Parts: sequence; C-alpha cells; structure tokens
Amino acid sequence: MAQVTVTIDGKQFRMACEDGQERHLEGLAGHIDGRIKMMRESFGEIGDLRLTVMAALMVADEFFEERRKGEEIKATIEADRAARTQAAEGVSQRDMAIAGAIDGLTSRVERVARMLAAPQSDN
Repeated sequence: MAQVTVTIDGKQFRMACEDGQERHLEGLAGHIDGRIKMMRESFGEIGDLRLTVMAALMVADEFFEERRKGEEIKATIEADRAARTQAAEGVSQRDMAIAGAIDGLTSRVERVARMLAAPQSDN
C-alpha cells in the first residue's frame, strides 16, 4: 500500500492508498483544497471545520447530481433499446406479411401461366 502526503487548507495529511493511485488521491485532495480556498474567499473566516463540512456537502451534492443524470441516461438507453426491439419486431411482422403477399401473387401468376400454357380446346 502506498503512502501519500496531501495538503488541504494548508494542513498536511498522510494518507494510504492502493499502489498506483497516488496521483488520483493527490488530485482529489487538490480538488477539495480548491473548494475550501474558494469558499474561504467567498465567506471569509468561518472556521476550518465548517469550511470542510461545506466543501464536503458541495462535493456530495455534485456527486449525487451526476449520479441522477447517469440514471436518467441509463433509463433513456433502456427506453431506446425497448423501442428498437419493438421496431425490429414490427419490421419482422411486415416482412412476413410482405412475404405472404408475394407467395400469394406468385401462386396467382403460376395459375395464370398454367392456364395460358394449357392447350385451348376449340368448341
């Protein structure tokens, strides 16, 4: 397991992470640090803990909003799949109806061809 030291709000924290995830953890810490800096500029000194909680709530809000959007996209994809399946079934049914009509026409044409080919009797 790797060890990383990250800085958030001017304070250093030693964190453990999976090997190869060091940069990712540093990026996450940088994101939180940026949020806290932005909020400190907006709200002034309102306390470290309060700023940290507010930053965490903002990140959680973004996370849940993105998850909601993902669920909407998933529902749209499922609806599109169902529509495609229904359309394919409709095409298949139309293809069968057309094939049946062609078979019927073929039978009629063959019957007419047999009648025309049959020797005519002169009465």
